Amino acid sequence: MKQATKYIHAGAHPDPSTGAIMTPIYQTSTYVQEAPGVNKGFEYARSQNPTRFALEEALAIIENGKYGLAFSSGVAATDAVIKLLEPGDEVIAASDMYGGTYRLFTKVFEKFGIKFIYVDTTNVANIKAAVTANTKLIWLETPTNPLMNITDVAAAAAVAKDAKALLCVDNTFASPYLQNPLDMGADVVMHSVTKYLGGHSDVIQGALVMNDTALRDKLYFIQKSCGAVPGPMDCFLVLRGIKTLHVRMQRHCENGAAIAKWLRNHPKVSKVYWPGFEDHPNHAIAKRQMKDYGGMISFELKDDSVENAKRVLSSTKIFSLAESLGGVESLINHPASMTHASIPREERIKNGLTDSLIRLSVGIEDAEDLIADLQQAIG
Repeated sequence: MKQATKYIHAGAHPDPSTGAIMTPIYQTSTYVQEAPGVNKGFEYARSQNPTRFALEEALAIIENGKYGLAFSSGVAATDAVIKLLEPGDEVIAASDMYGGTYRLFTKVFEKFGIKFIYVDTTNVANIKAAVTANTKLIWLETPTNPLMNITDVAAAAAVAKDAKALLCVDNTFASPYLQNPLDMGADVVMHSVTKYLGGHSDVIQGALVMNDTALRDKLYFIQKSCGAVPGPMDCFLVLRGIKTLHVRMQRHCENGAAIAKWLRNHPKVSKVYWPGFEDHPNHAIAKRQMKDYGGMISFELKDDSVENAKRVLSSTKIFSLAESLGGVESLINHPASMTHASIPREERIKNGLTDSLIRLSVGIEDAEDLIADLQQAIG
């Protein structure tokens, strides 16, 4: 089945009682049982909800996986993966990563005896060199947030397999439309569903997708026991969002390419981070493992003062200054003070995230309007 058909029909089954083509919102906390322990497969909504089950089926289908699990946020999904580990276990993670993930790792889980080792994963030799007998998980983002670095998922999967460690890939920036890490050997794919999968900036949600049954059972136990599950209305909204993922992502990619190329030719812009450029250091890998290059772009100005960056950030009319990404509307963001503020400045600078870096989530508006907005803001 082709992508477009799959996205529209994934997880969709007409309601048996009414024939409704859209999955109903099962807004219930519990289910009546015929007798103690005799039920229709549903006992309590934290553990089971038909709307959530339909979404989890859809998530698995669009990521070419067997099992999907939905969570109340992307961070909650990440939290569930780390809860597979025990004190003394080690995690190898990308040095360029989302600030919320870094905060979860360092501020929450380090105190429980889990060690996190940060390396430049674009060189898979760095991952291999960091492996020890205690390595139990390799955590990747590709493309990374916010520097758009690309890691070879298949090569990282080979390292993880040799180390008998799990490989989890945060696929939020790419979405299943652009790449499917399970096909390249990853064990788990994580999504901040809030972003491209929801696509309309109206829901907070996360997801995990995997193929291994035993791994699914462990993660489902964590989902059920810890209770970070999304409500049925949120699941309904994401089911609706998935149906248009392919047409939205096509436009995100088209607009992203147009704006990245325009920014690169702007006399006041010094550097543009976008994996679609042939001279991007990881372009060949991106071309091989991604269908297109996405709508996420970061850039720096020649006048790289924080004051100048803030002037631009506060001057756009169509791009809204806000955290998050992946919605139909375009957003502009200052990672150092917003999405990545939880990472110590010295760590940010060491990894190439300057105080003046600007990140764009390019929406699906008219590209000419978006370019005109950036032109008047940059000057």
